[in-house]
Amino acid sequence: MKGIKNELIYFATALMFFTRIPVPFTIPYSGEIMNKSQKYFAWVGLLVGLVNAVVMYLSYHLFNLNIAIVLMMISSVLLTGAFHEDGFTDVCDSFGGGYGKEKILTIMKDSRVGAYGAVGIILLFALKFFSIQALGTIDLFKTLGMIVLAHTASRFIAGTMIYTHRYVTDIDVSKSKPLANKPLDGSALVVSFISVLASFLLIPDWRLILAFALAYLGKICMGWYFKKHIGGYTGDCLGSVQQVTEVLFYLGAMIVWKFM
Repeated sequence: MKGIKNELIYFATALMFFTRIPVPFTIPYSGEIMNKSQKYFAWVGLLVGLVNAVVMYLSYHLFNLNIAIVLMMISSVLLTGAFHEDGFTDVCDSFGGGYGKEKILTIMKDSRVGAYGAVGIILLFALKFFSIQALGTIDLFKTLGMIVLAHTASRFIAGTMIYTHRYVTDIDVSKSKPLANKPLDGSALVVSFISVLASFLLIPDWRLILAFALAYLGKICMGWYFKKHIGGYTGDCLGSVQQVTEVLFYLGAMIVWKFM
């Protein structure tokens, strides 16, 4: 029973950290609990993806495809508090306007959104909208499954940064966000990857393995860029990886559905 209780605490910690979904009980917090919750990051993505798919499905039948996609994107932002989008804009501002590790990290901790961040998030949302729109015109139900899979897989891929790259200590530790930054043993990755396999059951198409590969390639490229300029990753870097790989998953699906 104690083991089950601990796992519930780890999942609730991940849920509270990545979403605005209220947890109906008080849970303890520590750096160790935060780190152990990483195994459930992708499972939270599965839950967020399911909610988004339901919102899009209902909105499609009430309105049309375009409005359904916009309402789905709004629901995603409200559900997560724009957690990953905030990381993406911070990365755009810091790497776009900073030169050198110290300057980049200083800008990254600034809560204000600059020109690079504003332009970046607009283009990201546009690309996300039009890619989902293109997929939705091909097959609505497959697209709904794709949304769940993309949310799950992108959070799994972002989580692998903890295993493949070094965490960079923030310039001002007092302003740093709590973050799972220490890799666990391989069993945690297995638990996380099971959520990706579960998402594949919603849309069992082997070609989407290639879409997953494209998304992971995006993570490799971003990881290389982060390592080159700041020596590793920060929490904002993980958020940006999640957003970019989610979109890459949609684009990869378009490619394989069009040419294979």
